[in-house]
Amino acid sequence: MDKASADRHILIIEDDRPLLLGMARAFAQAGARVVLAADGAEGLRRFMSGSPDLVVTDIIMPEREGIETILAMKAARPEVPILAVSGGGQTPAGEFLSLAKRLGADAVLAKPFRARQLLDAARLLIDLPPTHAAA
Repeated sequence: MDKASADRHILIIEDDRPLLLGMARAFAQAGARVVLAADGAEGLRRFMSGSPDLVVTDIIMPEREGIETILAMKAARPEVPILAVSGGGQTPAGEFLSLAKRLGADAVLAKPFRARQLLDAARLLIDLPPTHAAA
C-alpha cells in the first residue's frame, strides 16, 4: 500500500465501551487515527461521512446489527476492508463470524482477543507497522 501507516484511518464499531477503548488504544499505539462508534447505526453514519481504511465491527449490537452494517458498507464501498469481531452472545461466535465472512467481512476475529491478535488481523488487511502491544 502506498499510504503511510500514520495516515491509516480505522473506524471501530463496538457497544462494549471498555473493549472499544482498548481496541482504540491498540490502533493508536500502532500509529493509526481512530474513529469510534457505539453501535451499527452510528458506525454506518461515520463510515458514510468519512473515509476509513479499515472498519472493525462487532456483530451483536443495539440499533443496527453488525451483519446489516457490513452489508450496507460493502454495498456503498466494497473496497474498504472489514474485520468482524464477535463473542457470540448466546450463539457460538463462530456461527456469527462465519456468516459475517460469507456476507462481506474480509477477516474475522473471535472474542476475547489480545491487542496483538487484533493488530495482526488488521495487518492482513492494511499496512500497519509492527508494535510492542501487550501479548
